[in-house]
Amino acid sequence: MLGIVRSWFDRLFAEEETVVLLLLIVACLLLMLTLGNVLVPIVASIVLAFMMQGIIARLSSMGVSHWLTITITYLVFVGVFFGVLVVLLPLVWQQLTNLFQELPTMLRKLQQLLLLLPQRSEMFTDQQIRDWMALASKELGSVGQYLLSFSIAQLPNVVGLMINIILIPILVFFFLKDKATILAWLSSFLPYRRPLLNAVWAEMNVQVANYVRGKAIEIVIVGSVSYIAFVVIGLNYSALLALAVGLSVVIPYIGAAVVTLPVLLVGFIQWGWGGEFLTLFIVYSVIQALDGNVLVPLLFSEAVNMHPVAIIVSVLVFGGIWGMWGVFFAIPLATLVKAILYAWPRPKIPEPDVSELSVSE
Repeated sequence: MLGIVRSWFDRLFAEEETVVLLLLIVACLLLMLTLGNVLVPIVASIVLAFMMQGIIARLSSMGVSHWLTITITYLVFVGVFFGVLVVLLPLVWQQLTNLFQELPTMLRKLQQLLLLLPQRSEMFTDQQIRDWMALASKELGSVGQYLLSFSIAQLPNVVGLMINIILIPILVFFFLKDKATILAWLSSFLPYRRPLLNAVWAEMNVQVANYVRGKAIEIVIVGSVSYIAFVVIGLNYSALLALAVGLSVVIPYIGAAVVTLPVLLVGFIQWGWGGEFLTLFIVYSVIQALDGNVLVPLLFSEAVNMHPVAIIVSVLVFGGIWGMWGVFFAIPLATLVKAILYAWPRPKIPEPDVSELSVSE
């Protein structure tokens, strides 16, 4: 048994570079598990700088100087970053506050609408509806107490959030400005000849760049279209729900299913069984269909190509390791794992000599 394990180990780690790659993977996992919260602004800054490489490449191809390219790209980032902080987040926070204040009223209205179900179907009784609503009221009270205790416990983290808001633009600037210097410094710690690492980097640079930039564009398009549609229909909490719909595209398959419930529930409480609710259902279904069948193939035609089961497993695994940040970066991390597995050197198994076999026969 020991000989089998040793043979397997020698076959997989026959080259020095594979050992270096394994050590890098283990070091990154340990950093994620031990210093995950500390590394959040650094990782977020790297991702944001990575997203803007497309703008830099486009301006450089047009003959714009390096400094002017960095300046224009950074000004665009700062405008969008602080625009979200000043305009979008206060609006979403206001609607979220209004939602929690109106939850008891919405629950009573939902109960009145559900009490109509026994008149429409014999599958439900008045007592069943009352039991469900009593259970929902109890759970809502416990959720409210949890949110109150959670908000009080998280007050000290407000200072950390403010520090991150200041740190991220600074880090993004230096990642854009000194990209070549930083990469050269990191490369100095690696072996001089590193075909395996270069192959993994080339695969990641193409696929993850396409994925991250594509997801950013998809979030903006889906969120903006959803917000316009919700405002036109007259749906309450349109900004909050549109933000949830936009961010749901980060988690393939799971996100759309999760965010559908609050959208339809708010519409049902607002309008009941009426034409407006049917309009909301049709419009929302059209947005999801266009996103999945038109926008995603257009943005990710050559990007990440993984089986749905692999995507769901990666979301569960990395989400369990790193929480919400793990969910957000699940697909890029899964792409890294896929690139490593494909680039990992595999010794060729010698094929039997056909001539010797024929002679022996």
